[in-house]
Amino acid sequence: PCLTRLCSPIAEKTGKVLGEFCRCYKEQYGVALFNSVRYEIEGNGGPQAQLLHRKVPLEDHVIYSGNLFQYIEENKKWRNRFCVVPHNYGLVLYENKLAYERDLPPRVLVNSAGYKILTSVDQYLELVNSSLPGVTPKSGHSPILKCPTDFPLILWHPYARHYYFCVMTGKEQEKWRAVFQDCVRHCNNGISEDSKVEAPAFTDAVRMYRQSKEQYGTWDMLCGNETQVRTCPPQAGVGGVRAEQGPQSLLPSQVLSNLVMEELLPELRTTIGPRLKGKAQERQRTWIQISDAVYRMVYEQTKAQYDAAMAKCEQERPQMESTIRTDMDQIITSKEHLASKIRAFVLPKAEVCVRNHVQPYISSILEALMTPTSQGFAEVREVFFKEVTDMNMNIVNEGGLEKLVEYMEKLSHLAFHPVKMQSCYEKMDQLKLEGLQQRFDVSSTSVFKQRAQIHMRQQMDDAVYTFETLLHQELGKLQGKDDLCKSIQRILERVLKKYDYDSSTVRKKFFREALLQITIPFLLKKLAPTCKGELAKFQELIFEDFASFILVENTYEEVVLQSVMKDIMQAVKEAAVQRKHNLYRDSMVMHNSDPNLHLLGEGIPIDWGEEYSGQPEAEPAADKRRRAKQVVSVIQDDEGVLPYKVDAEALLQPGSPELREPEEPDPGVPPSSPDGVEEIREALAKESLGDADDPSGARMPQAVLASPLPRADVPSEARVLHAAPASPAPGAETPSPSAGMACHQSSDKETGEEVAPPGSECSPPQPADTTESGEGVQTEF
Repeated sequence: PCLTRLCSPIAEKTGKVLGEFCRCYKEQYGVALFNSVRYEIEGNGGPQAQLLHRKVPLEDHVIYSGNLFQYIEENKKWRNRFCVVPHNYGLVLYENKLAYERDLPPRVLVNSAGYKILTSVDQYLELVNSSLPGVTPKSGHSPILKCPTDFPLILWHPYARHYYFCVMTGKEQEKWRAVFQDCVRHCNNGISEDSKVEAPAFTDAVRMYRQSKEQYGTWDMLCGNETQVRTCPPQAGVGGVRAEQGPQSLLPSQVLSNLVMEELLPELRTTIGPRLKGKAQERQRTWIQISDAVYRMVYEQTKAQYDAAMAKCEQERPQMESTIRTDMDQIITSKEHLASKIRAFVLPKAEVCVRNHVQPYISSILEALMTPTSQGFAEVREVFFKEVTDMNMNIVNEGGLEKLVEYMEKLSHLAFHPVKMQSCYEKMDQLKLEGLQQRFDVSSTSVFKQRAQIHMRQQMDDAVYTFETLLHQELGKLQGKDDLCKSIQRILERVLKKYDYDSSTVRKKFFREALLQITIPFLLKKLAPTCKGELAKFQELIFEDFASFILVENTYEEVVLQSVMKDIMQAVKEAAVQRKHNLYRDSMVMHNSDPNLHLLGEGIPIDWGEEYSGQPEAEPAADKRRRAKQVVSVIQDDEGVLPYKVDAEALLQPGSPELREPEEPDPGVPPSSPDGVEEIREALAKESLGDADDPSGARMPQAVLASPLPRADVPSEARVLHAAPASPAPGAETPSPSAGMACHQSSDKETGEEVAPPGSECSPPQPADTTESGEGVQTEF
């Protein structure tokens, strides 16, 4: 009831924040459009990449799937779920494996952007206790969450609903943790570099808005994925969402919801917190539900208002672009005149500030960044080298082309194997800015860690794709197994040289950008008291016709950037001389070492299994779309590859009424999953014994999960063994044969579990399209 009374103030506050933001966005849109057209005309002088870039890396693939237990908050029961991670890194939870096989609608869809992965209930309780100050359960009282095993996996979000899972063993926990972290990493990296206008306009608008509120520096909640997210009734929340592809599919709604909640939540905590009743645990649980409900309200309003603002900008774009192309020289001249005036006013103060407060610390910041980053990229090289070398040795020992096809199918998606890449990613966990973090007011290093990890994954995929492209070209010329092995070794050496050059270029760019992200906000904050108030007088220097493309605030920031850029460039240049970081000097430029290589990359993607399987007929396109190969397999060898397809119409069903848990079990329906903590512990114990006794139990295919042996220099926690996750607990929910193809009944509104309403008929199964325009669950995040 108190939330109902606050609906109007919440909408008013949201509208006010969005009004200010949309004004910033409109200003930044014109500047971004001008920069994009200018860049297009003047060209780019950066070094050319030596490795090829794969355009659609995970088409027709699933990252991971397996069973785990989910805690349903509304009835305080644990339920067995079959979780699938499709190629877009959404988390899709099914009733069980049978529901997945029969293409029934999923129970929950989770967009993991903004979440943190916790593997300890104590970590979670600490965050929950800090979210509502003054409300802490007394010692001895039962906590807000009890886990039936010692291996929880909790998805925590500062605003949206939380998700609780658990597994049976520590090995499973490590594997699922790596998978979940990969999902979060991918979804947080939602700003597409291919968007040359909307993306920079949006991020600059967010930055300008936050700086107007005296909030400088990096922001952890500038995260979301590239699709236009739509909350799916009934009340799935932004954390558990559907999404649809659209022309405005840029991430903004999530980010703007975070922006509003950053200001709104402290006010709500002050207003609602004292009114919450009950024990501490109940008040905490109620507060989480209130926060999630407000987040959904804000999200809906944000999406509508932002879409309207963006549509208006798009409508004005043709006229603006025509003006830019006609008056480009005059706009550039006008901007340079403005910059010279601002430079004369700001630069002396900025240089003193740089000399006293930034320059002495640049080398320390750079060293802190370079050590873990270079170790991570070196580990990428090592993992790639070992995988290819092991493949080559296995081909020598086991056979020729047939074995090559088998191994290449696995190698082609090495970069997207969360467990094998974990040893690379965890190197960035060493990143510590310590005293520098406080000095430069860096709230968290997670932004830099995730960005470096994304670069690692991309470089690994580029190296693998270049290797398989060159090898595919050579296959027709080879005579026998010996020639094949020699060619693999020769191509590996070529690719490693290209990798060294490209990884050096990527790292140097990353270091420069990270140093700017750390130092520029610090300088702007330092200079604000003496400079910012004087900027208004420079507005009269801009011609009215060009006011949409030249902003005083942006030009001022460019001048501040110039004041420190020389020192940053020099620091990175000097670091390249140090051999320990394996960086190429700027004078080392590779030109056209393989002039025809990039032409090969433009060809049709290689399908090793289809091309060299020896089958007389090609697989029909519809069947190929239905079959989704798995990058990390947990399915038994005798089960084969499961079809990955979900009825698109069922996924897009409107809201449905609440599903009640049955009080008495139906004699005709198999027993449900165990509910209580004691029951589930007993079930897990039985299953564990059963797995130990049954030699044919669920095992991971060794060929799929071959990984480097643990090395002495790799921490023990990084040596993730590839054991099979647990099967569903005995007594887990399984649809009866008579009801196997029937639609799911509707489910609890608060769980966000989407199903068809009672009485509705199942739509005929539609193959889930795996392209970007598909409506299947694979592309719905």
